[in-house]
Amino acid sequence: MLDTLKISPHTKKILEKAMDEPISSEDALYLMKLQGSELHGLFITADAVRRETVGEEVTFIKNWNINFTNICTGNCGFCAFRKNPDEDGSYFMKIPEILKRAKMAAANGAIELCIQGGLHPNVDTYFYEDILRTIKSELPKIHIHAFSPMEIYYGSKRAELPIEETLRILKRAGLDSMPGTAAEILDDNIRRVICPKKLNTREWIEVIETAHKTGIPTTSTIMYGHIDEAEERIKHLEILRSIQEHTGGFTEFVPLPFMHKNTRIYQEGAAKPGTTGTEDLKLYAIARLMFRDLIRNIQASWVKLGFKFAQMCLLAGANDLGGTLGEENISRSAGASYGVRAEVEEMKRVITDIGRIPAMRDTLYRRIEPVTQPYL
Repeated sequence: MLDTLKISPHTKKILEKAMDEPISSEDALYLMKLQGSELHGLFITADAVRRETVGEEVTFIKNWNINFTNICTGNCGFCAFRKNPDEDGSYFMKIPEILKRAKMAAANGAIELCIQGGLHPNVDTYFYEDILRTIKSELPKIHIHAFSPMEIYYGSKRAELPIEETLRILKRAGLDSMPGTAAEILDDNIRRVICPKKLNTREWIEVIETAHKTGIPTTSTIMYGHIDEAEERIKHLEILRSIQEHTGGFTEFVPLPFMHKNTRIYQEGAAKPGTTGTEDLKLYAIARLMFRDLIRNIQASWVKLGFKFAQMCLLAGANDLGGTLGEENISRSAGASYGVRAEVEEMKRVITDIGRIPAMRDTLYRRIEPVTQPYL
């Protein structure tokens, strides 16, 4: 497969080995620095490993985002979504409004609700519990994918509860899974610059591992392309790999390139203007070669990438196109320009255009048939 490509003997050796086993962090860092024609070998290898691991299907889900408040006590430099309580444009949805949006999502065929919000001064574990119980009382079958590790940590502190007790309360109330966001880059030197008030690496790992222990699956993410370099990205992937080897609780990996345009750290000159296309493709490919079937599903976020470039990522290791979303405010606030809602037929067209097979899934990657208004 690699014989006709112009690649060095060392690169060829690593890629041939990658066809049979996960690559090491050292080899991953080497591959992260490839340039020119050698990149073709990396992408071809990642695509072959993807084909061997998950086949030719590209999955997607009918879901709906509800960002219930943009009021936040945090000060993350990469976030253009947050507002102070008295600032123009700030909002906080009461629970009846959240329920109204949940019902609208279900009426539009969504099978998953993704619920997240800022760190509002008045919310805690019990507010999250009320959201869950209210929605489940009206929509008992809909999957609720909610509350980042930072929200869990914050809600626990506000309610003066241990992390595990918060998670058990929320699971009983109807929490089905959690987004593995708030990870950004799992390196505390970087976190002290980009999100100094956020939970640190150890605390993020504690919340995730406790969620898995409690029977709550999560996604895994990386938000990269700001002040981080290749070394920090590989370290981050290695941490995720180690967690998954221990818990098996990650359902997918979602790379999130930094949306720079409207963010403070970029406007102040402290961050790069996001990633390049080559950086994105390298991350997808190397993640596939590091994770293989340990984290089987790798999502190309069309909201961040756009459909055209998401197709390229699907040819470099990814196998999932994410969700139809319905609404999404966080990426849009930061400057993402690819829209916030996609139709099923559009998702199918993007997938079949690259010769792959569209497959609708649920949050846990079980295949489903299209249904109409299943949770009213």
